[in-house]
Amino acid sequence: MNKNLAEIVNYYATRPHIELAKLLLDKSKDNLIACLTDLLTAYMNDKNSSALREFITVSLAGYEHNAQKLGYNGYKHSSDIGGQSVNCEAKPKNITTENYEQKTSRPKLNGEGGFNDYTYARWQKDQVTNLNLLSSGFIDGELQYILEFPFAAISDTLKDKLIAFYKKLNCTLEQSIDLTGQYLRTAAFSFKYYNAHEGLKIIYVNKIAIQANQKYFNKDIFNYLIKP
Repeated sequence: MNKNLAEIVNYYATRPHIELAKLLLDKSKDNLIACLTDLLTAYMNDKNSSALREFITVSLAGYEHNAQKLGYNGYKHSSDIGGQSVNCEAKPKNITTENYEQKTSRPKLNGEGGFNDYTYARWQKDQVTNLNLLSSGFIDGELQYILEFPFAAISDTLKDKLIAFYKKLNCTLEQSIDLTGQYLRTAAFSFKYYNAHEGLKIIYVNKIAIQANQKYFNKDIFNYLIKP
């Protein structure tokens, strides 16, 4: 964080906003541009928070973002008269390229996502809700793609993962409803589980950036995104 941005952040946190406003007015336009760019770079690449990447994914896909922790990440009204609103869950993934070749694990974008602390009760809810998934990929904070597909495309995959999890507990799906404190920590999926579904759509794609960043992509999703 550069010195000027650090000063602005400290003012915001410790001083009345009128003093922050005066500080900002005393900065040059170039200085403010540099500070905002640094702030966005840090926020977009934050390893501990995907809030901004989630907001971008949801809003560009045409949904109203839900900033609350509870509920789905976004929603929009159905185009059908009297139709049920459509909900969405965003699954953004960011790759940082700094020292990439020196990393023990070199992740690649693969249209992946997952549900944390997943249960059969949650699966049942998602199954009957009008829910779409938004899988997005970023590289160093730059958006590469957004894919949209219905929950039905990965429903069976998640159910199979739940069955395997509860089997280890000597429990059926139906019996799991009465369990407390037992969750499948991550119910994960990737492009290979939904790539043939008829409901799959490309919402956003930056083909120039994707081609330049080919080594950070799984082969199958790369070929899918750059096809004519």
